[in-house]
Amino acid sequence: MKNTIFFIDGFNFYHSIDKPKYYKYKWIDFSKLASLLSQPDEKIKKTYFFTALTKWSKDKQNRHKLLIKALKSVRVQVVYGKFKKQDVRCRICNKTFKKHIEKQTDVNISVYLFKLAFKNKYDKAYIISADSDLVPAIRAIKESFPKKKIDVIFPIGRASKDIKKASDYTVKIKEKHLKQSMLPDPVILKDGTELSCPPTWK
Repeated sequence: MKNTIFFIDGFNFYHSIDKPKYYKYKWIDFSKLASLLSQPDEKIKKTYFFTALTKWSKDKQNRHKLLIKALKSVRVQVVYGKFKKQDVRCRICNKTFKKHIEKQTDVNISVYLFKLAFKNKYDKAYIISADSDLVPAIRAIKESFPKKKIDVIFPIGRASKDIKKASDYTVKIKEKHLKQSMLPDPVILKDGTELSCPPTWK
């Protein structure tokens, strides 16, 4: 059996389904999705979910924390990045304004890819993302650990030519994969606590 690890770029995934017809898939079980997208001769050792909590919207943060609790109950390990305010220039009016930009996710994924490769924790890494900022890390892993495979799974409606060139194999998530990977509603924790899917995601 080949040992595999899944690295999920949370914001890249969630931006891909941030449309009304896909809202229901925000209540997703990434452990199920990983099992669905892996091969029969592979053993999934870990599933990592890379994300960051919003600070400017309590409602968004509460929904996010609820999902994280549900994911932890199915043994998905969460790795946190941060949001930072950054100056952004409007292309239309040319004015500068502050915008919250999610930071550290691509760096965290890159660090974990290298750290776990060095410790020989996986034979193949699956990355769920279409963020081309990950290309240098993918290339470096391929150069430093030529026997290890890096497969990339593009979130629905997303792709990257640069990632396709750098990785061993790419495939796209389809809606049928999301349908088969939903968390139960409610998720019932070991202590009996019930976690229900937020109404705005139904």
